[in-house]
Formats: sequence, structure tokens, C-alpha cells
Amino acid sequence: MENLLNGIIDLHIHAGPSVAKRSVDAIEMMREAVDAGYRAAVIKDHYFPTMMSAEMAQTHFGQGRTEMFGGLVLNHSAGLFNLNAVDAACAMGAKYVCMPTVSSKCHIDGHKGAFLGSGNTSVAETPVCYLREDGTLDPALVKVLEYLAQRPEVILYTGHGSAAEVDALIRKAAELGIQRILVNHPHFLVHASYEQMASWAKLGAYMELNAGVVKGIATLSDPVDLSVVGKILEAVPEDRLVVDSDFGQKVNGSPVNGLYRFIRALTDNLHVSEAQIETMTRKNPAWLLSLD
Repeated sequence: MENLLNGIIDLHIHAGPSVAKRSVDAIEMMREAVDAGYRAAVIKDHYFPTMMSAEMAQTHFGQGRTEMFGGLVLNHSAGLFNLNAVDAACAMGAKYVCMPTVSSKCHIDGHKGAFLGSGNTSVAETPVCYLREDGTLDPALVKVLEYLAQRPEVILYTGHGSAAEVDALIRKAAELGIQRILVNHPHFLVHASYEQMASWAKLGAYMELNAGVVKGIATLSDPVDLSVVGKILEAVPEDRLVVDSDFGQKVNGSPVNGLYRFIRALTDNLHVSEAQIETMTRKNPAWLLSLD
């Protein structure tokens, strides 16, 4: 496992503390990442910013070998399109700002209101759809994009919006000059077409291929078949693809193990080459994190 994962970068890990049960906390994740030879890991949480736990884990447990980063997801718990929250997060070194996930109408509809990741929260989410009926984006969201356009080191994560929302989001981001865009699992919840993925890639966005949504790799109520990943590999060039885990849920277990199994599935079952794996797990994530 060490050789396969040495130097790898995982842009999507769920690690505690969180409102939901996680298989690892940030320090446990750092220890596993160091042992596996990771270059970097990115912690994501649906409800709270993760820069603090990431920085402490790196400072005290990174051993000068592995970096860990955090960011902010713009759900209701963060005040939605809260420019002050975005500004504070960026001032603390956020590497990504993510559009709504658990607050997204698309997410809520997709999970039929029952999302294990909500843990013991008790206040229901008000569904968010940031694309208006006239085809325009929520003005508060546009202000966030304009802010991010002035911070090229921060990645725009597209979150759990519908394909139509994500399409409008990416086109506006590209218009504003935002270069670092990661489309979160376009093949899961978002339900983007392969043509949409290809068009977003042409606009400069990167498509995310997640271990955490694939049948046989992860435990989900409705996982996607590995053949779907194969079709994305045909539709989108490797220089616009990122492979990561999206693991850390209690039911899924270790992000390191999940990512390892996913990469093995890509190479063994889809015949993805070592060079392609290098591009999708090291080169592309490094550029997105401004490490190269």
C-alpha cells in the first residue's frame, strides 16, 4: 500500500470532530497519511470550518512530511453565502470554499430527508437552490465568487447542487476568472451528464472521481457502478480529473484504505495506467492546492 499511495494527495476526506460519527479524527487521519506516505490531505466538514483541526494536526503530527488543509462549506450552519465567514476562513488559510452540500435542495431530495451525516442535529435544513427561475444566480453567491476571483489560491468546490446549478456556477466562475474549480462527484447526487462534464472540463474545471460513491468500494444506499467511472474517463481528459476518497464516514472506514482499494479497482478493472494515476492523484491535486 505504501508504494501505491506514496506522494498522493487526497482532496476530499471527512474526519472528525463532527456532528456525525467519523471513522477517524483529523489527528488519526494525519497519522495514517504519514504512515502511507501522503503528500497532503484535505479535510471537509458539512457544518464547520476545518482549517483549525487541519493546521493543528499538521503542526503536531505531520512530521514535516505530510501537509493537511481545511476549508469552509457554505451551508446554513455557516450562514449560507456569508461573505464574512468566507473572508475569515481565507484569512485562516482555507484551501477551498464549497457551495452548499447538506443545505442543497438537490442533496435533501437525493437523500429523501434522511442523511446520516447530519448526526444529532435537530433543526431541519431549509432547502437551498441558488439558481433562480430566470436563470440568474443568487446575488449573494455571486459576491462570494467575485471575492474568490481575487484569491487564486483558493479552490471552488461545487458542492451538492443540481447539474443545472453547477453548470451556471461554473460558467459564472469561469467568466470571473476563477481557475481552480473542483466539481464534487458529478456522477453522484449531482447527476451531471457526460456531455456536461466534458463541457465543464473545457471551461477549466476538474471532475472528481470519488471512492466513497462507488459500488464495491463504499457503503451507500445507492452507489454508482464502476462502469460509470469508466465512462467519465472516456468523456473527460485525465488532465481534468481528480481521484480522491470522500471517505471518513463511520460506515466506510479509513480514507487511506478506501483510496487504496479505489485505485486498485481503477488499475485492475478499468486498466487505468500508472501515468494516469500519477496525473489524477498527484499532479492535478498538487496544482489545485498550489503546491507546484
